[in-house]
Amino acid sequence: MVDKYADLKVKIRMLFDQHKGRYGYRRITAVIRRDGHLVNHKTVRRLMVQLQLKSCVRAKKYRAYRGQLGHVAPNVLERRFEARRPNEKWVTDVTEFNVGGQKLYLSPIMDLYNGEIVSYEIARRPLFNMVSAMLGKAFNRLQSGDKPVLHSDQGWQYRMPEYRRRLEERAITQSMSRRGNCLDNAAIESFFGTLKSEFYYLNEFRDVEELRTGIESYIKYYNHDRIKIKLQGFSPVEYRAQFAKA
Repeated sequence: MVDKYADLKVKIRMLFDQHKGRYGYRRITAVIRRDGHLVNHKTVRRLMVQLQLKSCVRAKKYRAYRGQLGHVAPNVLERRFEARRPNEKWVTDVTEFNVGGQKLYLSPIMDLYNGEIVSYEIARRPLFNMVSAMLGKAFNRLQSGDKPVLHSDQGWQYRMPEYRRRLEERAITQSMSRRGNCLDNAAIESFFGTLKSEFYYLNEFRDVEELRTGIESYIKYYNHDRIKIKLQGFSPVEYRAQFAKA
C-alpha cells in the first residue's frame, strides 16, 4: 500500500533533525507552509507521533538570590510584552549554568518587538562588569530618538547607582518586576527556558569554555534561524528586516 504521506514524513524528519529536536509540530508546519506546501497542523502532529518525534521539554530557570538594599524602580512595563517597533521595550536578567562544578553566567537583553537578543555577555562570575559590558553592546544598537524601557527583576546589579546612571545618560526608562512576581519578567525567563531545554540540557560539555562557545552559537541560531509562530513564521532577525519601519 502506497503511503501518501511518505514525502511529508521525510520533510518532517529532515526539519526535526535540522533543528536538533527543537521544533514541535507548530513550527514544523509553519516552515513547510513557508516552502509553499499546504499542510494541516493536525496532520503534522499525527505524523510526528507516528515517527516518535517529540520536541524538547522546557525546564525552569535558575533563580538567583535577590538582596534587599538599594533603589527599586517602579514596574513601568506592567507585563505589556508587545512592542510596536524595535528598541521600544527591552527586558534583561541573569541565568546560571554549571559544568562539573564550574559556573558560567549569561546576561542578555531581549527586544520585545521581535524577541531578538540584541546584546549579551557571558562571564565566569556574576559581577557588575558583566552587566555593564552587556549595556555597552546594547547602547550601540540604539538609533537616534530611541529611548527604550529596560525591564529587569530586583537583582542587586540593577539597583546599583552605576547601572541607573548609565540608563539615565541614554534616556532609558528603568522598570522592575514587583518582588515575588516572576511573571513580571516572563519574556526573558521564557528565553532562558528555551535555551536550556533546546541546548544546555541536551548536551554534555567538557568545560565551561565549550559551553560558552555553544551558547554563542545557539543565540546566533535563535536570532537568525529559529522561527516563531507569533512572528508569522519568521525568525526574529527576519521579522525585523521584513516589518520594522526604517
